[in-house]
Amino acid sequence: MRIGILSDTHNLLRPEVKEALKGCDVILHAGDICERKILDELQRIAPARAVRGNGDKEWAEHIPQSLELELAGLRFYMTHKKKDLPQDLSPYDIVLFGHSHQYTEEKKGNTLLLNPGSCGPRRFHQPITLAVMEVNENREYTVQRIDIPHEKKEDIPAPAPGDMRKIIEGVVKETQKGKSAEDISKKLRIPQTLAEQIARLYVTHPGVTTEGIMAKMGL
Repeated sequence: MRIGILSDTHNLLRPEVKEALKGCDVILHAGDICERKILDELQRIAPARAVRGNGDKEWAEHIPQSLELELAGLRFYMTHKKKDLPQDLSPYDIVLFGHSHQYTEEKKGNTLLLNPGSCGPRRFHQPITLAVMEVNENREYTVQRIDIPHEKKEDIPAPAPGDMRKIIEGVVKETQKGKSAEDISKKLRIPQTLAEQIARLYVTHPGVTTEGIMAKMGL
């Protein structure tokens, strides 16, 4: 069985991601889908199962926050945030989560904890990733990390920490006024992509602080 594993698409399903998922028997999405059309596109590739992320609003009320399922004889558990995982992971072979936009694989006992990273909009220097798992008839599995090349226009130079704090505070203030990312980028003289990323983090993480946004950006 071939299983596609992804997370944090944030309303962007890249052609390279769809190509990587071809031939999968099932697709698992660990949340922050952001629009129904992304799931619809995935369903056209293979049966897709998903959990709801903090960025998935009213449209996703029917999507569970956590999911338990068995595939190819392996027991899976999936949720969006690592902090929401059960304390006892021993009943599961594979545990999936997302949210951090950072690819990680960690073995705890006989359980694999896997975060496929984000294959949606690029966040600063972080890579664009997903995973594909192959399971044989003996329940033995391999995981392939897939890195999606990004265009140079997606690169955003990271300002100095002091400057970044001022930029984030400015973007948050303008976002609260209902300003668009295009207007914010012109007013603050920053790349529009940077304004979009900061605004998205602010909107999808209610109550987040400036330091919290910096941490999520990997700064």
